[in-house]
Amino acid sequence: MPSFDFTSEADMVGIKNAVDVAGRQIDNRYDFKGTSAKIELNEKDKLITLWGDSDFQLDQIKEILFPAMEKKEAESTKRLDHQKVESVSGNKAKQVLKIKDGIETELAKKIVKLIKDSKLKVQASIQGDAVRVQGAKRDDLQETIAFIKKSITDFPIKYGNFRD
Repeated sequence: MPSFDFTSEADMVGIKNAVDVAGRQIDNRYDFKGTSAKIELNEKDKLITLWGDSDFQLDQIKEILFPAMEKKEAESTKRLDHQKVESVSGNKAKQVLKIKDGIETELAKKIVKLIKDSKLKVQASIQGDAVRVQGAKRDDLQETIAFIKKSITDFPIKYGNFRD
């Protein structure tokens, strides 16, 4: 019985590259000279930390970072979980962006429910941080891929691990 998995893995190499590119642009921009504007990536904890003098400056840093990330991996900014802007040592500001990796249980349940409600002749099951879909025909699996890609637009989902 043919099957495949829906997954969502962050491309950490692409994200690291985008953070490096954004960091170089921040260093070279005239309006950031003499400020505390910088960007850091913690690969182990999957966190991006933005540092700036104000909320406005953090927004400017995001306007540099997000296009760089999108260039490396489409829809990669959708996997960022924006934390609250914190005030650090006087008038400085800091914001942490968590990188979500894998399909969370809530989203996996939503995908399984969508597939069951669609009346497609496939079975979906949650396998850790992935959703496995099985069906009798390849055409049913391809319909399922198209349906889920159209239905879930707020988080980047990939499909793969096809087995016949």
